Amino acid sequence: MDYNTTYGLSEASGPNCMHLGIENTHKVGSIGRPGFKWEARIVGDDDRNVLDGDIGELIVRGNGVMREYYNNPEATADALKDGWLHTGDMAKKDEDGFIYLVDRKKDIIITGGENVFPVEVELFVYGHPCVKDAAAIGYPDERLGEIVAVVIELVTGKRLTEEEVLDYCAQIPRYKRPRKVFFGEIPRSPTGKIEKTKLRKRYIGRSEALI
Repeated sequence: MDYNTTYGLSEASGPNCMHLGIENTHKVGSIGRPGFKWEARIVGDDDRNVLDGDIGELIVRGNGVMREYYNNPEATADALKDGWLHTGDMAKKDEDGFIYLVDRKKDIIITGGENVFPVEVELFVYGHPCVKDAAAIGYPDERLGEIVAVVIELVTGKRLTEEEVLDYCAQIPRYKRPRKVFFGEIPRSPTGKIEKTKLRKRYIGRSEALI
């Protein structure tokens, strides 16, 4: 069965901003490499390229990049720098130039100075047989700035306690472990993305991330 993946976003329209190619099934999980007349880089907060394998923000440049956000010069200046669009997606690149998405920059949890990518916690919690869906968010903490909180939607008919979740998560590095557990339905968008703004509003009373 042929398999392909393409990547794009509203601010960078056009065919194959990023493109895997059906000949690269050995790279499944990657969004591929830049398409025709597109460029892509993985950068740190200083906009300098990070090393292959390191995580940074994906930025792209090409003829399909937007001109501006309508009537919002501040947002435009934040997103566009020297023709490069800052996508807000955290990613890493392998030695062959294939790019892998890691998480959304705005959803990173910073606890005691350590960066926690929610998807890492979510994928681990998914492994529990009682878990139907999981979402990790930052929860305010006076000492650490924020701690990891996990929202769990249980499989119908299954039961799980907060203590059992915390015990299960003891297998992952300490700074990534959830310190708070909530049980409830996890909202997803029509495209399947977890709606973190709704979860933050529901459980911490604010829709924006702490960073």
